[in-house]
Amino acid sequence: MRFLRMRPGHGEVLIAEGDVEVREQEEQLVEEFRRQLDSGMWAAVPIVDRSGRREAQMARSFDEIPRDAERVIFFPRASGGR
Repeated sequence: MRFLRMRPGHGEVLIAEGDVEVREQEEQLVEEFRRQLDSGMWAAVPIVDRSGRREAQMARSFDEIPRDAERVIFFPRASGGR
């Protein structure tokens, strides 16, 4: 599983990578996931449905990420508003 961060002008930047089947690597991914959310980022898992339509599934906890997900994309929350 790869964690990518969207950065304006840079596209996707790799911030972490690991195998969820290896306990130590999964623990590191969980820690990085929490760190990103605590810093104000949102997380989305790209998915493709049976018809081939591409969507994103938001994740608020590591447990919400499908075990077979290849990547999780972090992006900043929109500024402004109340």
